[in-house]
Amino acid sequence: MPKARNFGSIVGGMLSTTSDNPDSSQPTPASANRQPSPIDALADEWLETLVNADPSMRVFLGLPGAQDEYADYSPAGHRALAEAASTAAARLAALPLADDIDAVTAKELARTWIDIEDAARARLELRNVNNIESPVQAIRDVFDLMPDTTREDWENISRRLDNVADAVAGYVETLRLGIREGITPARRQVLFAAEQATEWAAEDGFFRSLAARASEIESNPAAVVAELHRSSALAAMSYAQLGEFLANELAPASRTEDGVGREHYVLASRSFLGAEIDLDETYEWGLAQLASIVAEQQAVAEQITPGASIEEAIAHLDSDPERVIHGTNALREWMQQTSDRAVSELGEKHFEIPERIRALECMIAPTQTGGIYYTPPTADLSRPGQMWWSVAPGVTEFTTWRELTTVYHEGVPGHHLQCAQSVISPDLNLWRRSANWISGHGEGWALYAERLMADLGYLDDPGNRMGMLDGQRMRAARVVLDIGVHLGKQRPDGNGTWDYEYALNFMRENATMDEGQLRFEVNRYFGWPGQAPSYSVGQRIWEQLRDDYLARNGGHKTLRDFHKEALALGGVGLDTLRFALSEL
Repeated sequence: MPKARNFGSIVGGMLSTTSDNPDSSQPTPASANRQPSPIDALADEWLETLVNADPSMRVFLGLPGAQDEYADYSPAGHRALAEAASTAAARLAALPLADDIDAVTAKELARTWIDIEDAARARLELRNVNNIESPVQAIRDVFDLMPDTTREDWENISRRLDNVADAVAGYVETLRLGIREGITPARRQVLFAAEQATEWAAEDGFFRSLAARASEIESNPAAVVAELHRSSALAAMSYAQLGEFLANELAPASRTEDGVGREHYVLASRSFLGAEIDLDETYEWGLAQLASIVAEQQAVAEQITPGASIEEAIAHLDSDPERVIHGTNALREWMQQTSDRAVSELGEKHFEIPERIRALECMIAPTQTGGIYYTPPTADLSRPGQMWWSVAPGVTEFTTWRELTTVYHEGVPGHHLQCAQSVISPDLNLWRRSANWISGHGEGWALYAERLMADLGYLDDPGNRMGMLDGQRMRAARVVLDIGVHLGKQRPDGNGTWDYEYALNFMRENATMDEGQLRFEVNRYFGWPGQAPSYSVGQRIWEQLRDDYLARNGGHKTLRDFHKEALALGGVGLDTLRFALSEL
């Protein structure tokens, strides 16, 4: 999944225009030579506001400017962003709509700003601690994408290391305010984050390893290396202090309940989807979807080994030497070959893939978290789209049957096709092209892409199809788990409400991962409410929109047309996507 911030809500009635322009409520289609509008200018001003609020975005988006600055994680920084959203929303209300592109941008901007304001009113920043996507990780994660080939690159890294202490201090100030006001994260998440911070601060941890890596590059002058060792030691010290604060000060004051409750969850779900959904209906849909996928898996297991259970078929696939890759170099080569073939073949018939975005680099990440993710190309395409595999320590074998669908998910027709097409779109403002990532839209598309590849015949091999179903089953299961935990729903076995141990066992039944990865995933669901369901729920909405589009257009438009029109919109919330496809 792309590493990006996520804001989002859906707001009705925000497309009103000034009374002295009565025709502005009837936007027209964009022209072939579209000129940027005042609403485009406002959107790009908003991107500038976001970058000023979180300068790490310059690294993630490949934007010019200082490469060593951090967000202000203090309460003042959070207040400033909410105030900026309120001010921008008032300006939007006075602007006319020039065309359909403006109508979509305006709806999406309004959705974004309301969500930021709602999150600020709920004081969500005071409880923002988890094991995957909180400032604990964000302050460290940016180093993974910083260029590191020149002396200037390493000097930027060194200066950012010097700035870690201030970023951590602002974050601690916010969490201490939460302690005073009685708004705290779950203790379980605080302890996970404390463990991470302490690990990264260790002598053999991330920060000192970063300096050691610089020492191994012969072209780095001794003075630069010395500065890196000094600055990395300071950053490590800051993270050691953060770990101590989390474990010894915040954890004792944190709440013992894991679930965040319905009020918080509604905001989180709306943010990650960019859509309002019925959470209770979605919980029941998740249960039904899970049962359907299990039945499909059983049918495929019969094709792999007649009479076998799902578990036996998976064991057979894992033991097949023809489906095993040995070593990270071979893994990267296989990823690249698979991706190149998908780009070439899908670009001939099912998608329009411009030549300049056909390059997709498959990479082994410098970290060892076990995750797989995608980073979009920079706006000028100087850095291409990249698919990253962060191989966990000690892992040297990889099964193609399980991971083929992952390459389609992260690459083409998944995230790369989706994000790169947005980046090069000439009619979209920079905010829509590069910075407005909505999980339900993006991850929902990637799961839609997995199923589509099965429909197109790329997963006809029963083993490869089992791999796709294996992932879809896990994602359906976490819809049930995530909503169940945070809303206190009845467990599927009928024996009370969800708790941590039941959640672990539930995922053991529905996900084929090792125990360490499984615990990390469950901890993620407990600490990042609403994010994990956005994948399957997003897929559900994408498939509904596709079916509605084809039915509405009476056979004179094709699946290729749907893909082209939908992806041309760039990153938008799913309700905005529905509006654009059905009302414009």
